[in-house]
Amino acid sequence: MSNADSATAPLRVLSLESRRGDDMRSLIERHGGVATIAPSMREIPLDENSAAFAFGEELLAGRINLVVFMTGVGATALMETLETKWPRATILSALEGCTTVVRGPKPTVVLGKWGLRIDHRAPEPNTWRELLATLDSAGPLSGCRIAIQEYGKPSEELYRELATRGATVLPVPVYRWALPEDTAPLRAAVDRTIAGDFDVILFTSAQQLHNVLAVADEAGLSREWLSAANRCVVASIGPTATETLQEGGLIVDLQPSHPKMGPLVKEALEAGRRLLATKHPGADRPPETG
Repeated sequence: MSNADSATAPLRVLSLESRRGDDMRSLIERHGGVATIAPSMREIPLDENSAAFAFGEELLAGRINLVVFMTGVGATALMETLETKWPRATILSALEGCTTVVRGPKPTVVLGKWGLRIDHRAPEPNTWRELLATLDSAGPLSGCRIAIQEYGKPSEELYRELATRGATVLPVPVYRWALPEDTAPLRAAVDRTIAGDFDVILFTSAQQLHNVLAVADEAGLSREWLSAANRCVVASIGPTATETLQEGGLIVDLQPSHPKMGPLVKEALEAGRRLLATKHPGADRPPETG
């Protein structure tokens, strides 16, 4: 990818943000970038959520020791699902009898609105590793029945570690990620990445890579897109996303000081031109495949 035409030209930034696309555009423009927003995901509620209702039955029967809320959106969706069968007061009363753990600030806000006590909070950068350390500090996990509100992709590493500690995990999925109904902007972003139209690509979740690669692969362009993306500055919001990006063949150039959208945009735009100038010669090679 060719760099911006001059040292003063604004950086051209691709974001794959969906729900907060307008916020992302404003942030990029505020920091002097030219924004392209290509929504890559939509949240699909699970219509027949047997897992949520099974959790509700176990919760009300007093058979859950610890509940982990991973996201604010997921916590809200879970409560809305449970409320189709039980009164909120009954659900909250049962939750009060459990140890409650939150993964980050957004579920903290939701539980605060519910008036629900929070016993433990996983610190930044809020990966499964910090969450596991938080659970370890909560007390012995052997024999503990732990319900985990999932957010899209299950955290298999976390589940394996909890199982080795003798805990029983009850995953509670409430939504899954799908491609947008209109994939034309995402397909256009794939083509424009290959054409060299972007200097910086921002990732705020691991699932964004899965979805952009799905669209690229459908067009037979996944290797070309990876090669072109690696000629851009690739900025990842935090360690969980970074691991997935690296496994997928991307070279991650920057993680912000805090795993939030504001610092991601600010720091990527501040460092973008310097990072573009130092991209190593091998960055445009696609990953080896078996």
